[in-house]
Amino acid sequence: MSRTGHSWIEPALEALDAALRGATPPLEFLPADDDAPRWVHRPDATDHGRDGEAPAVVVRTSGSTGTAKQTLLSAAALRASADATAAALGGHGHWLLTLQPSYVAGLAVLSRSLVAGTVPVPLLTGTTDPAAFAGAAEQLTAEPRFVSLVPTQLGRLLESGDPRTLSALRDFDAVLLGGGASPAPLLRRADQAGLHVVRTYGMSETCGGCVYDGHPLPGVTVDTDDAGRVRLAGPMVALGYLDDPELTTEHFDVEPLMGHRRYLTDDLGELTPAETRGATPELSISGRADDVINTGGVKVSAERVRAVLLDYPGVRDAFVGAAPDPDWGQRVCAAVVLSAVTRTDDTLGDLREAVRETLGPAAVPKDLHVLAALPLLTSGKPDRRELLQMFSG
Repeated sequence: MSRTGHSWIEPALEALDAALRGATPPLEFLPADDDAPRWVHRPDATDHGRDGEAPAVVVRTSGSTGTAKQTLLSAAALRASADATAAALGGHGHWLLTLQPSYVAGLAVLSRSLVAGTVPVPLLTGTTDPAAFAGAAEQLTAEPRFVSLVPTQLGRLLESGDPRTLSALRDFDAVLLGGGASPAPLLRRADQAGLHVVRTYGMSETCGGCVYDGHPLPGVTVDTDDAGRVRLAGPMVALGYLDDPELTTEHFDVEPLMGHRRYLTDDLGELTPAETRGATPELSISGRADDVINTGGVKVSAERVRAVLLDYPGVRDAFVGAAPDPDWGQRVCAAVVLSAVTRTDDTLGDLREAVRETLGPAAVPKDLHVLAALPLLTSGKPDRRELLQMFSG
């Protein structure tokens, strides 16, 4: 079914509520390029329960790194995620919806709204248009007020410098920022603008963010395996993947102490011991296991190279990846988006030198592309496949 304008939001909430109550087969929101999402029922997922829980929603991964997986989320997991979010943010609230509900971050806003008894204000197109964003934010009437954004969205809104938009951003009790690494320069700009930004970490398999500002939400436990891959356990962990028992077994098991489902991510991370007794360790993500570039026998973290590039004044956005190389096996490649004042003849050389000084010569990008903007998926994340194809071309 489909709706036009904002008339879709209440029927969507009703459909999701019915699926969460088990009154209908599991629900899936479909990708859309406009402000009228569609949804379908997935009776083929009905009998794929686990641990006494049945699937309520099917969410496909973003597909930024390969074939999309169909993640099965139970009603209990979505409610647990909503309750844990409210506990961390100081209560249930009124949400501005700026991400399609086919993505878990958008779906989470709908499920949190159901638990809160509020109707979110949707803004699914023109999310980085200053006037459109401010106008939608001003329609929020209840307290507290929240919005979930990806870094690209927040960056473009801040770059506008529009006073009305900045005022709208300041009025949010929390601006949840997830869907990818949050560049330090962006966080500094947000802090200088007086925004309350909360860095979130999570994925479809955990009903969205379950670690806020490096610390797990209530009921969530975090550790790493022997290879340094992050494991997340808690009541919001998914049931597994539809029609892929092998991948389900590879990524999901049961945490031994509390008995919660546990998900093994593809992210590499470290836990910094808490300085205060009784506090939880802080999680920091160093990159993805498949983002390690082996160039001439030296392993280079793509995420660390990206962080160095983003810290250079005037670099608005950056992506780092690998391309096949006949001599080195792989070569480090990067794409950067520069501000107008940064586009000088010396800029690329300065960027390479900054990487060399910080990470060593092996990490210096051999190919450095200057783009007007990074290609993006509809989720606001960089289109990895398109960028990697550009590097390999």
